[in-house]
Amino acid sequence: MKLAIGCDEAGFDLKQIIMEFLRGKGVDFDDMGCYSKDPVLYPDVAEKVAVAIAEGKYDRGILICGTGIGMAITANKIPGVRAACCHDVYSAERARKSNNAQIMTMGSRVIGPELAKSLVAIWLESNFDGGRSIPKVERMNEIDAKYRAVKKVG
Repeated sequence: MKLAIGCDEAGFDLKQIIMEFLRGKGVDFDDMGCYSKDPVLYPDVAEKVAVAIAEGKYDRGILICGTGIGMAITANKIPGVRAACCHDVYSAERARKSNNAQIMTMGSRVIGPELAKSLVAIWLESNFDGGRSIPKVERMNEIDAKYRAVKKVG
Protein backbone atom coordinates (compact mmCIF):
# COMPACT_ATOMS: atom_id res chain seq x y z
CA MET A 1 0.00 0.00 0.00
CA LYS A 2 1.26 3.45 -0.95
CA LEU A 3 0.05 6.32 1.23
CA ALA A 4 0.07 10.12 0.86
CA ILE A 5 -0.04 12.36 3.92
CA GLY A 6 -0.58 16.09 4.22
CA CYS A 7 -1.47 18.79 6.70
CA ASP A 8 -1.76 22.49 7.33
CA GLU A 9 0.16 24.33 10.03
CA ALA A 10 -2.39 23.33 12.68
CA GLY A 11 -1.82 19.67 11.87
CA PHE A 12 1.96 19.85 11.46
CA ASP A 13 2.92 18.41 14.87
CA LEU A 14 0.39 15.59 14.66
CA LYS A 15 1.52 14.79 11.11
CA GLN A 16 5.10 14.41 12.38
CA ILE A 17 3.87 11.95 15.03
CA ILE A 18 1.80 9.99 12.51
CA MET A 19 4.70 9.81 10.04
CA GLU A 20 6.95 8.37 12.75
CA PHE A 21 4.18 5.88 13.59
CA LEU A 22 3.90 4.89 9.91
CA ARG A 23 7.65 4.43 9.62
CA GLY A 24 7.55 2.15 12.65
CA LYS A 25 4.86 0.07 10.95
CA GLY A 26 6.81 -0.10 7.68
CA VAL A 27 4.13 1.80 5.74
CA ASP A 28 5.32 3.36 2.47
CA PHE A 29 4.23 7.01 2.35
CA ASP A 30 5.04 10.39 0.85
CA ASP A 31 4.75 13.68 2.73
CA MET A 32 2.87 16.13 0.52
CA GLY A 33 3.16 19.13 2.87
CA CYS A 34 3.09 21.36 4.66
CA TYR A 35 6.65 21.23 5.87
CA SER A 36 6.65 23.77 8.70
CA LYS A 37 4.31 25.65 11.01
CA ASP A 38 4.11 28.54 8.56
CA PRO A 39 0.50 29.25 7.55
CA VAL A 40 -0.76 27.56 4.39
CA LEU A 41 -4.15 27.23 2.75
CA TYR A 42 -5.25 23.71 3.72
CA PRO A 43 -7.42 23.36 0.60
CA ASP A 44 -4.24 23.38 -1.49
CA VAL A 45 -2.77 20.47 0.49
CA ALA A 46 -6.07 18.57 0.45
CA GLU A 47 -6.36 19.04 -3.31
CA LYS A 48 -2.81 17.81 -3.89
CA VAL A 49 -3.39 14.61 -1.90
CA ALA A 50 -6.89 13.97 -3.28
CA VAL A 51 -5.85 14.44 -6.90
CA ALA A 52 -2.94 12.03 -6.41
CA ILE A 53 -5.41 9.49 -4.97
CA ALA A 54 -7.87 10.02 -7.84
CA GLU A 55 -5.05 9.58 -10.37
CA GLY A 56 -4.11 6.26 -8.77
CA LYS A 57 -0.63 7.39 -7.65
CA TYR A 58 -1.51 6.43 -4.06
CA ASP A 59 -3.88 3.88 -2.58
CA ARG A 60 -4.87 5.95 0.44
CA GLY A 61 -4.27 9.32 2.06
CA ILE A 62 -4.28 10.99 5.47
CA LEU A 63 -5.02 14.68 5.88
CA ILE A 64 -4.69 16.62 9.13
CA CYS A 65 -5.84 20.14 9.98
CA GLY A 66 -7.29 21.73 13.10
CA THR A 67 -10.65 19.94 12.90
CA GLY A 68 -10.30 17.57 9.93
CA ILE A 69 -13.51 19.00 8.52
CA GLY A 70 -12.10 21.45 5.98
CA MET A 71 -9.69 18.86 4.64
CA ALA A 72 -12.55 16.36 4.19
CA ILE A 73 -14.77 18.91 2.46
CA THR A 74 -11.99 19.89 0.06
CA ALA A 75 -10.84 16.34 -0.69
CA ASN A 76 -14.42 15.32 -1.45
CA LYS A 77 -14.56 17.96 -4.20
CA ILE A 78 -12.22 15.81 -6.29
CA PRO A 79 -14.21 13.37 -8.46
CA GLY A 80 -13.77 9.76 -7.42
CA VAL A 81 -12.50 10.57 -3.93
CA ARG A 82 -14.22 9.61 -0.70
CA ALA A 83 -12.75 11.30 2.37
CA ALA A 84 -14.02 10.73 5.89
CA CYS A 85 -13.34 12.74 9.02
CA CYS A 86 -12.43 10.20 11.72
CA HIS A 87 -12.24 11.03 15.41
CA ASP A 88 -13.31 7.73 16.94
CA VAL A 89 -12.58 4.05 16.41
CA TYR A 90 -15.94 3.18 14.91
CA SER A 91 -15.80 5.99 12.32
CA ALA A 92 -12.26 5.05 11.28
CA GLU A 93 -13.23 1.42 10.78
CA ARG A 94 -16.53 2.09 9.02
CA ALA A 95 -14.99 4.73 6.73
CA ARG A 96 -13.11 1.86 5.11
CA LYS A 97 -15.41 -1.12 5.63
CA SER A 98 -18.71 0.53 4.65
CA ASN A 99 -17.74 3.54 2.54
CA ASN A 100 -14.44 2.48 0.97
CA ALA A 101 -12.98 5.88 1.85
CA GLN A 102 -9.52 6.35 0.40
CA ILE A 103 -8.73 9.35 2.60
CA MET A 104 -9.09 9.78 6.34
CA THR A 105 -8.96 13.24 7.87
CA MET A 106 -8.30 14.12 11.47
CA GLY A 107 -8.32 17.25 13.59
CA SER A 108 -5.26 17.94 15.69
CA ARG A 109 -7.34 20.22 17.91
CA VAL A 110 -9.95 17.49 18.38
CA ILE A 111 -7.96 14.35 19.18
CA GLY A 112 -4.63 13.58 20.79
CA PRO A 113 -1.63 11.76 19.38
CA GLU A 114 -2.32 8.34 20.93
CA LEU A 115 -5.90 8.24 19.69
CA ALA A 116 -4.73 9.46 16.27
CA LYS A 117 -2.23 6.60 16.03
CA SER A 118 -4.93 4.11 17.01
CA LEU A 119 -7.30 5.49 14.39
CA VAL A 120 -4.65 5.34 11.68
CA ALA A 121 -3.85 1.72 12.61
CA ILE A 122 -7.51 0.70 12.49
CA TRP A 123 -8.10 2.57 9.23
CA LEU A 124 -5.06 0.98 7.58
CA GLU A 125 -6.02 -2.52 8.75
CA SER A 126 -9.63 -2.17 7.55
CA ASN A 127 -10.70 -3.02 4.03
CA PHE A 128 -13.92 -2.52 2.15
CA ASP A 129 -16.37 -5.27 3.16
CA GLY A 130 -18.44 -5.05 0.00
CA GLY A 131 -21.66 -6.96 0.58
CA ARG A 132 -24.63 -4.72 1.28
CA SER A 133 -22.37 -1.65 1.03
CA ILE A 134 -21.58 -2.25 -2.66
CA PRO A 135 -24.80 -0.69 -4.02
CA LYS A 136 -24.34 2.31 -1.70
CA VAL A 137 -20.78 2.98 -2.82
CA GLU A 138 -21.80 2.40 -6.44
CA ARG A 139 -24.58 4.96 -5.99
CA MET A 140 -22.07 7.43 -4.52
CA ASN A 141 -19.97 6.91 -7.64
CA GLU A 142 -23.00 7.46 -9.89
CA ILE A 143 -23.86 10.72 -8.11
CA ASP A 144 -20.23 11.79 -8.34
CA ALA A 145 -20.20 11.14 -12.11
CA LYS A 146 -23.58 12.83 -12.60
CA TYR A 147 -22.40 16.11 -11.10
CA ARG A 148 -18.86 16.22 -12.49
CA ALA A 149 -20.05 18.23 -15.46
CA VAL A 150 -22.33 20.54 -13.47
CA LYS A 151 -20.97 24.06 -13.30
CA LYS A 152 -21.75 26.49 -10.55
CA VAL A 153 -24.02 29.29 -11.70
CA GLY A 154 -23.87 32.74 -10.17
